[in-house]
Amino acid sequence: MVRRIFVISMFGFLACALVTALGLPAGARPAGQPPDQGPKVVEAQKVKDNLYVLTGGGGNSAVFITTKGVVVVDTKLPGWGRPLQDKIKTLTDKPVTTIINTHTHADHTSGNVEFPAGVEIVAHENTKANMARMDLFKGDHARFLPNKTYKTKLSLGSAADRVDLYYFGRGGTNGDTWVVIPALHTMVAGDAFAAKSTWYIDAGNGGSGVEYVRTLGRVVSEIKGVDTIITGHGPLMTWSDMQEFAQFNKDLLEWVRGEVKAGKSVDEIVAEYKVPAKYPGYVVLPPQLTKPAMQAVYDELKK
Repeated sequence: MVRRIFVISMFGFLACALVTALGLPAGARPAGQPPDQGPKVVEAQKVKDNLYVLTGGGGNSAVFITTKGVVVVDTKLPGWGRPLQDKIKTLTDKPVTTIINTHTHADHTSGNVEFPAGVEIVAHENTKANMARMDLFKGDHARFLPNKTYKTKLSLGSAADRVDLYYFGRGGTNGDTWVVIPALHTMVAGDAFAAKSTWYIDAGNGGSGVEYVRTLGRVVSEIKGVDTIITGHGPLMTWSDMQEFAQFNKDLLEWVRGEVKAGKSVDEIVAEYKVPAKYPGYVVLPPQLTKPAMQAVYDELKK
């Protein structure tokens, strides 16, 4: 039962990512994806002192309570920004001062428009450009685009309140931010490490399967002092999980490279792939979600 629920959850978030990649309106849904039903419930799990992960309504949101206010990492699907804020108010009476968007996808950014004016919104410069193409951030809603950007690294706050933002290169998109809270030895990965599953490469927003493997290699070699990872859609992970995820993606890329050299089609590659036995707990996403990723990698390798 747990595995089935997990796969359904993964389908939901990647379907949303696909909607964004295709440039469809925020409310559009792929065939077969049911509309939102029932109350919008956000659940909070304490990760460490002053740090929580809030689930429900799309991607995981991290909430870091600092001395001056609340830093929120990712703001969920359309209509979930207010429930997210309501849950935060049960954790602290401090105001939200900063939003960090790890990447452009609608299930991580749409709640921006429901936060009050004056909140600092931070993202990689490529993510801001990607978000600016979304219908949700047109017109008056353009004011909810990131108002602070960076190229390779940016630090917010100081001492125990410090938050470090890193860009190590292309992955699922061309603007994936890795958020590190040094005092808590925790990293928020967004969909750059969404869960233990096969990849989603959003070529429409600059993603690259080949570069993804290099990016993950840099994360593993250059980030120090992290023991806990908040994933984009899965449970909390450890640093050893991060190392394993990097190797899993490296092995997956090499397997696909071999299939391409053997003259296999994308459909054949999708149909034939099985998670190696040395990666227990990893899942293969449904073909209708895996194929766009495999197609993106296939096109890169054929160049």
